[in-house]
Amino acid sequence: MIAGITVLALCAGAFLLRNGSTSHPPPQPSAAQAAQAVGGTGGRGSGAAPMAPSPPDRIRVPAIGVDAPLTGLGLTPQGSLDVPPPQRKNLAGWYEAGTTPGERGTAVVAGHVDNAEGPAVFYRLGALVRGRTVEVARRDGSVAVFTVDAVEVYDNEDFPDEKVYGAAGRAELRVITCGGPYSERTGYKGNVVVFAHLTSTK
Repeated sequence: MIAGITVLALCAGAFLLRNGSTSHPPPQPSAAQAAQAVGGTGGRGSGAAPMAPSPPDRIRVPAIGVDAPLTGLGLTPQGSLDVPPPQRKNLAGWYEAGTTPGERGTAVVAGHVDNAEGPAVFYRLGALVRGRTVEVARRDGSVAVFTVDAVEVYDNEDFPDEKVYGAAGRAELRVITCGGPYSERTGYKGNVVVFAHLTSTK
């Protein structure tokens, strides 16, 4: 399993650190978008049949204007997920040693919320709401379409590894960036996580 410090490298808040209080922080999910008591994010409920493995090439989230290429990510020596190059603000990454998006299990995509120049690929991730879709274009020519089950924010010190990265009996997706309270000294103090499951294919 990926270590609990997975996405801390995403969370420096370079843009806000550079621009101070004159900048607007990214949107954060409301309590209304948290996992529901029944169904929720545990891999239960209906969904499309899992797809054969295929590396992903692109992620689209129409509701928040995301249309970005994907690069493979590995782990750092400390066991945390590596991150895309911060200078490429419209680039996201997927954990290529794990499940491919659309395959049975839990696939993980991560990206920066900002860089030194301004908002990055997942700046508006916290504005996503349940029921919206996330599309992942795959190298085999297919598109995996996921429906959002929940959008939650966690403090870095209380990040729920098993809930986010644990095995699933259906095809699920996690999309992660940083969020939560912001400190000019340390940057963002948490992570925004989108939980979604496969509902159709193209």
